[in-house]
Amino acid sequence: MSASVENPPDCLMWQDAFAAKYDGKGKFGKDEWDKLLGHCQAVCDWPAAAFGKELIEAYPNAKVILTGRDVDSWYKCGHSHPFSRGKESMLPSNIRTRSTLHTVYWRVTEPQLRLLSHIDWAASQYYPMLRKFFDTFFEGDFLNRGKDIYLDHYKEIKSLVPPEQLLEYKISQRWGPLCDFLDQDIPYGVPFPRGNDADTFIKRSRARNQKQMLNVGLWLLVYGGAVVVVLFMIGICITDIFRCFKVVHHT
Repeated sequence: MSASVENPPDCLMWQDAFAAKYDGKGKFGKDEWDKLLGHCQAVCDWPAAAFGKELIEAYPNAKVILTGRDVDSWYKCGHSHPFSRGKESMLPSNIRTRSTLHTVYWRVTEPQLRLLSHIDWAASQYYPMLRKFFDTFFEGDFLNRGKDIYLDHYKEIKSLVPPEQLLEYKISQRWGPLCDFLDQDIPYGVPFPRGNDADTFIKRSRARNQKQMLNVGLWLLVYGGAVVVVLFMIGICITDIFRCFKVVHHT
């Protein structure tokens, strides 16, 4: 997810992957995955979650960490809190601040990001890919299908990976099982990272929106100013031409 935001052209390749898997358009195999992810040591989160089977087939020797969570905690009872697409204010504050996935769903239905996708280059790459993820992986109905798809995805990944290459992991377990599985020393004294909680996610998303809005404003100021100057110069030239024409006419 973060890499897609930091490098928007990656979103175009992700869109190709979605088209190949869900629309039957084109091909997205090992060569294409290497172009998209060959420089990475690991991949997580969405949109990669939609391609668990394909990534396991492309990289059969990879270790897989399958993070688990109580599905109700993950979902936070969205059925009892229906809200219209793009209406963040209708999502109760306790849900907004406690559920990361609901903030992600908020992100894909956020009016400001949708608007930016029409006027900002980076958002125009990122938002369609994000929208495609929810429309395909969650079948366009996260509120009603989210829990079942989460459970099915967990079972599928578990069935595809050899036991010796799979770690079923809960964040509450902290460093121990993770470091053992990856053959790394436990970093004693180093706090376990917590960089993607709901509040941080929302603040980061809003800050990115503001930055992109500022970029659009500066772009309009610079290029709009240039257009005004050009039009002004054209006006001067036309005025001079008319003056010369009058002089010649009177002569």
